[in-house]
Order: sequence, then structure tokens, then C-alpha cells
Amino acid sequence: MLERIAGLADELRDVEIRLGDPAVQSDPRQLAELGRRHKQLDEIVAVGGRLRDMTEDLEEARRMHADAAGDERAELREMIDELEAATAAAGDELRVLLLPPDPNEGRNVIVEIRGAAGGEEANLFARDLYLMYQAFAKRRRWKLEALASSPSDLGGFTEVSGMISGDQAWTRLKHEAGTHRVQRVPVTESQGRVHTSSATVSVLPEAQEVEVEISDSDLQIDVYRSSGPGGQSVNTTDSAVRVTHLPSGIVVSMQDEKSQLQNKQKALRVLRSRLLQAEQQRASAEQSAMRRGQVGAGDRSEKIRTYNLKENRVTDHRLGLTLYKLDRVMAGELDELSDALVQDEQRSLLAADHSA
Repeated sequence: MLERIAGLADELRDVEIRLGDPAVQSDPRQLAELGRRHKQLDEIVAVGGRLRDMTEDLEEARRMHADAAGDERAELREMIDELEAATAAAGDELRVLLLPPDPNEGRNVIVEIRGAAGGEEANLFARDLYLMYQAFAKRRRWKLEALASSPSDLGGFTEVSGMISGDQAWTRLKHEAGTHRVQRVPVTESQGRVHTSSATVSVLPEAQEVEVEISDSDLQIDVYRSSGPGGQSVNTTDSAVRVTHLPSGIVVSMQDEKSQLQNKQKALRVLRSRLLQAEQQRASAEQSAMRRGQVGAGDRSEKIRTYNLKENRVTDHRLGLTLYKLDRVMAGELDELSDALVQDEQRSLLAADHSA
């Protein structure tokens, strides 16, 4: 690994030179790509340098230990044990960093939540999930920008979406895609019976304009008046926008902004991201079975997690992990689940890389 780090250190220096090139600085796409690569390489080279130094210290300590006696020998043995543990940990960290980078790392993330099975209770659960991710974003100091929402009659959402940006936002949130199931007594239940409802979560990497070109001739744009719960009109102008991408059939509607132009711009951002995801899924399906498994995590038919309010329990079915602190999870304390999902993905990628 250390031999490979030397080559990456050379690449890091080359990237730093290119980042100072005025031509690169005037090209947003190239600047963003080089910026992401610089961050990846800088971390790899730093860990590699630390591993190299510890390896040299370990070799020196072993040489000294062979000639030492008494208390000095015991002290060196203790030092060797500590260095061996630290070297092994740094090696594991470096192997993870050397895995092929996720092409979406560093992108903003669009999270879309929809009420699914369970009627109005599903819409209320969709609202609860949105508030959970909002609190999670606040805990991790991410920025959340509301994109669109369709309120339901009892204060839930038939659909709600937001843009989240921040360090490791994609790494942490991509595992949230799928069907989330809740088991609780609905507010509409008069006899105290527990019902099961569900909501779906879609997680999309935001696409830049230069990555996904959309021809005006491929778009059908309809405008209409915004509506609230029950379908009542909430303004008197045609500010809501529905954008249909004719080649793919993808439809995006936006109505939260008072300006028709702002709603159109938001709709196009979401449309580009959906087209990027579709293209990435096609490419990944052709490239490897491992990536097909990752794409499958976005299938809304998969129940990835169950939230049981009566038992204060949350179970992630992919990990077989159950936590009895649902109240804290819904308050945004998702780190334990998120850490476990990231580590599980890393183990799978390392196993696949080792067998390749």
C-alpha cells in the first residue's frame, strides 16, 4: 500500500497545480471534480504518511527490543504492542480510503419522502421522517433547503422534499432510500389498535447543469394555481409548475415558491438529479453485481426499517440491528444506525475488492 501512496502523492501535487490554473478556475465542473479529488487524495496521503512513520517506528522499536534487557525491554514491549495496534488500525483506514470513490461523494443530496400504504397515517409518518432528517441535518451541521411539499388534511405530507448539503451528506443519507414502516396507534384510531403504515424515501445526488443537458424541446411545462390540503387554492396566480420530460416520462411538480420562475428552476434541479440517477443506475447495472445490490437499496418495495412506537424500538432489517431508543432516533440521533450502515458497506466493498 505504501508504494501506491507514493504515486498518489504525485497525483496530489499535480491536482494542486491544476487547481491554480485560471482555465480550471473558470470551469465550474472541472473545478468541482478536481476539488473532490484533492480532498480524497489529501486524506489518503495523510493517512499513508502516518502509517509509514508508524511502520518505521515499529521496526526501530523491534530492533531495540532485541538488544534490551530488564525494565527497558518491558517498556519497549509495551511500545511495540501499542504501535502494532495503531499500525493495524491505520492500515484498515487506508484500505477503506483506497477503495474506488463513490462518484456522488461531495454532491448535494435531494431527499424525497412520500406517504405510501396506510392512508392519512402514512402521510403523517412522512412528515415525521422529514422532521427526523431535518434534525439529523442540524446535528451534523448540514444545510437543508426545502424544495417542495404537498400537505395532507391532518397536517402530514403526501409528498415532501428537501436539498441537503454538507460533509458526508451523500455517504450518510444514501442508505436511507427505501420503504420505512411504522407500527403505532394512529390519531384516527378510536379503539387504541396498532396499525402498520409506510412511507418511501428516495435519495438522489444533485446533478449540475453541465452534467445533464436538457433540451427545451424535450420538456412540456404546465402552470397552475398552488393548492393546499383538500385541494383548496392557496393563491390566485398560476405560480405552480409541472415539468414533464417527454423522452423519459419523468414528471416533477413544484408549487412552494410564489414565483413561477423559482418553481421552474427547482423543478429542473430535481429533474436533472433524477435523470442522473437513472443514468448511473443503468451504468452500474452493466458494470457489476455489487453495484446492482447498492442500487437495489433504493427500491421502494424493500422494507429497510421498522419503527415501533409502543416498544420504543427501531429495527434496520438490512443489518439485523435493533435499538430501543426510537424517541431519540426520531429526534435526529441517527448516528448509530448511520455508522453501522457505512461500516457494513465498507466491509462489503473490501470483501469484493479482495476477491477481485
